[in-house]
Amino acid sequence: MDPECAQLLPALCAALADPRQPVADDTCLEKLLDWFKTLTEAGSSLQLLQDSPCLVELLLQVPKAPGLSPRVLAFSLRLAGLLAAQEDCFQFLQQGELLPGLFGEAGPLGGAAWTAPTVRSGWIQGLRSLAQHPSALHFLAHLGALDAVVSLQGDSSLFVASAAGQLLAHLLGLSLRGQAEGPPGPQVCDWPASAQRIVGHIEESLCSPAAPQVTQALNVLTTTFGHCHQLWTQVLWARLSPLAACLLEKDPVPAAHSLVDLLLSVARSPALSSDRSRWETVAQALGRLSPAHAGPLALGLLTLQDCPQALSAQAFAVLLQPLACVLKAATQAPGPPGLPAGPEGDPAVADALLSSRSACVGLLCQTLAHLELLQPLPQRPAPWPQAPLLGAAVTVLRFCNGSAVPASGSDVGGRLCAILAGCVRVQRAALGFLGALSADTGPPELVTQVFAVLLDYLQSPDSSPTVLKKAFQATLRWLPSAPMPPGCCDLDPPTQLFLRELLPVLQRRLCSPCWEVRDSGLEFLTQVVGRWAGQAGFRHALLASEVPQLAQQLLQDPESYVRASAVTAVGQLSSRGLPATPAGPEHPGGPQKSLLPELLHVLAADSEGFPRRAAMQVFTQWLRDGHAEVAEDTERFVARVLRAASRDLDWEVRAQGLELARVFLEQTLGQPGSRCPYAVAAPEAAAPGRVAQALRAACRVQLVEFAFRALFDYDRPVAQKSCDLLLFLRDQAAPWDSLQEAGGSPDVASVEAALQRWRAGEQGQPLGPLEPEAVLAVLRSMDLEGLRGALAESSDHAERNPQSLLQDMLATVGILGDSEADCY
Repeated sequence: MDPECAQLLPALCAALADPRQPVADDTCLEKLLDWFKTLTEAGSSLQLLQDSPCLVELLLQVPKAPGLSPRVLAFSLRLAGLLAAQEDCFQFLQQGELLPGLFGEAGPLGGAAWTAPTVRSGWIQGLRSLAQHPSALHFLAHLGALDAVVSLQGDSSLFVASAAGQLLAHLLGLSLRGQAEGPPGPQVCDWPASAQRIVGHIEESLCSPAAPQVTQALNVLTTTFGHCHQLWTQVLWARLSPLAACLLEKDPVPAAHSLVDLLLSVARSPALSSDRSRWETVAQALGRLSPAHAGPLALGLLTLQDCPQALSAQAFAVLLQPLACVLKAATQAPGPPGLPAGPEGDPAVADALLSSRSACVGLLCQTLAHLELLQPLPQRPAPWPQAPLLGAAVTVLRFCNGSAVPASGSDVGGRLCAILAGCVRVQRAALGFLGALSADTGPPELVTQVFAVLLDYLQSPDSSPTVLKKAFQATLRWLPSAPMPPGCCDLDPPTQLFLRELLPVLQRRLCSPCWEVRDSGLEFLTQVVGRWAGQAGFRHALLASEVPQLAQQLLQDPESYVRASAVTAVGQLSSRGLPATPAGPEHPGGPQKSLLPELLHVLAADSEGFPRRAAMQVFTQWLRDGHAEVAEDTERFVARVLRAASRDLDWEVRAQGLELARVFLEQTLGQPGSRCPYAVAAPEAAAPGRVAQALRAACRVQLVEFAFRALFDYDRPVAQKSCDLLLFLRDQAAPWDSLQEAGGSPDVASVEAALQRWRAGEQGQPLGPLEPEAVLAVLRSMDLEGLRGALAESSDHAERNPQSLLQDMLATVGILGDSEADCY
């Protein structure tokens, strides 16, 4: 501990133990506890107490202080547990009966403070930290703390109840670890008394008719098998698996969600890898659990590498049953048959689907989400029923929009039509799954139906904005998957037909009164242009539509998010040679209006930050790509953009301006493009002649002045980016700089004076004309590496140190004056 902190700590401990003093807030107490944790991890807790007897005095006074804040009491309990985690310190605290005074009946356990959840939580966390060695087990047994831990599993506070269950699992593991007499015996009756008592409590709870008690026991076991992988867990599972199997015989199965968690924890345990009986219990559960609970169990099994093949097949069948039921309920469902629809599973699934609207929606959304997660995994079932799943996703979407025809004589189909009509949750889940299925192909006729249902949703006036966004995303994912004739470099006729139908829909969506819809349409346009701009068929269809003109009109949209998306979209269109032109045959090859002034106006005048950021990103990309409007006069373009960026109040705009400056420098120096920011090696220095040209160009466009100003920016990311840019410039100029040093020293007084003013916050005065030699001389004189290191530190690194924390807490109680506190 630092001497300064050691001087402040006694006063703080005295203040914490005084009920009359204002209580420090939870954040300060948590930071103080983190500091003590750092000290105990780095050294001896016993030495810490011997050097700071005020801590012992605090822990002695806290249980006796009437009216003490629950927060301070909880802090003290956690601190005592943290210190007692080391066995020598535990013995030291035991000598003075300090620990029983805190954790026993003499402490908060038997007092009025126990009614505060904060105190109960601190008591459990303190014991959890303390229970790290065999001595702690004897202490807890003598204290009778196990009964309190067991009762806290049913606490009204979920945080307390969860922590109590985790502590019970930890105590079971601790009691069976590191026994002096050797490993635990092959039977539970051979285990230590504390372990037998915990197992006995778990057995009683599993046999209880009360579902909460069953849940508590299952949660303890789930934690145990998830964290303990020793051989004794085999004995534990052999003892308790019959009780878990008995739960499956009940109707309904109690605590089914917790039972699923336990079975998956057991299935994943490496200590039980040789136990084949666990798979029998899991297989029984798949057949007994309701579809809503069997689905998560099936998904968990299918993600395992060592799941038996027969069990995987059973789990996959269980996972697919809701969709099989939906397919069976529709007339002429698309795609070939292939989903399981066994007589045992169907009635239960149909009952679950039809029991209520919420149950049906929940089960279908869960199934679709599980299959979407399973689809990209390498261990997914093989063969993967791609075509039936495509048909099922299309059928679900048709039930939702009312276009599905129920199978004759099927009550399920009619009920599904009523339940799923206009259901946004199921529509979103089905569209997400449909998009995921685009990773694999499908029969051409089925892909056609996929496009048809996507077009239906994009066209429908009933589609909500969130559903439309999902439909746009799914469409984008399916477009590259459209089947194309071998050797053909352009779009196939069905896809061209789809695009011709899609573009009028996109036009209408760009005119929607709902800004979210306009925004989604612009995002889709940007992405589809990025992928398909090289296809002649797409270019022709897009230019024949009004979509580019509408996108440009949305630069004036009242909603800033839409304006930002419009900037990105028109920038992409212009980059790909697809600018907004008057539609129709009467304007073939008409004159193009320059987009640059419009986007410069957005950068300089838009009232919101999102469009200005988008404009800067477009300009940077244009410079990288050598856009025609940029290539006409690159230096003028860069100067105008940097001038606008330097005045912007949004730090992200200024930071993007520095990114554009970096691209300009790299191009002027003749480098191929932006290097990876994570590259280990520095870029090669440019030839001296190129360096001189680049420096003069950078001075002409006022890039150097912009970078120097940004070096003292109040927003740290901007200053960091500027520092990196100037370091890059200095390193690149090194060969030319060495040649110039022999020619005399340039006058840098004016530059250094300006830098001093900017460092002091006087940013108004410009730098004036700059000479490359002066720029390099200033760069040589600056400690840019040191500045980069300082900027890399967190903004509160000075205030975050322990001394500052102690000063702030003492200032809160009035012991320190304001001048001594570091109030931040």
